[in-house]
Amino acid sequence: MSPERLAYADADIRRILDETKTVALVGASAKEVRPSFFVLKYLIAKGYTVFPVNPGLAGQEILGRTCYPSLAAIPEPIDMVDIFRSSDAVPGIVDEALALDPKPKVIWMQLTVRHDEAARRAEEAGLTVVMDRCPKIEYARLSGEIGWNGVNSRVLSSKKPVMRAGFQSLGLNPRRG
Repeated sequence: MSPERLAYADADIRRILDETKTVALVGASAKEVRPSFFVLKYLIAKGYTVFPVNPGLAGQEILGRTCYPSLAAIPEPIDMVDIFRSSDAVPGIVDEALALDPKPKVIWMQLTVRHDEAARRAEEAGLTVVMDRCPKIEYARLSGEIGWNGVNSRVLSSKKPVMRAGFQSLGLNPRRG
């Protein structure tokens, strides 16, 4: 896949974030300084049902959520698998996701994580794939939240964004909360 393959349309990212209700966060950490902890906390705050996945922490709780040893151990269907592991771990995680019934709708690889062959296999199985992106950053960017910190969100508006209501004005449904 070419570098252009990583250029996702805002409309596609919005659709994914809007249609996703449940997220398996593979590589979750209980350490508050780890990026996976920040993303877990943020997605929970936005109303997503998030299942931490980390075999080393299985049975423990992270932010009040039970941590699972594998995708197969999660007791309900998953819409999105968010991968917080190195690129070389992606093929095995994709294999595990493809073995689920029902299959998740989305495989999302975090910043710096990319595996073209695993992405191809997931797409051939009908899944949507996002690589080298962070759902926390994309949610904040598309809702306008990220602009509160002086970051150019590439989303122009003359109105100050309002939590959830701002996201609804982008054509996305607010999360339950």
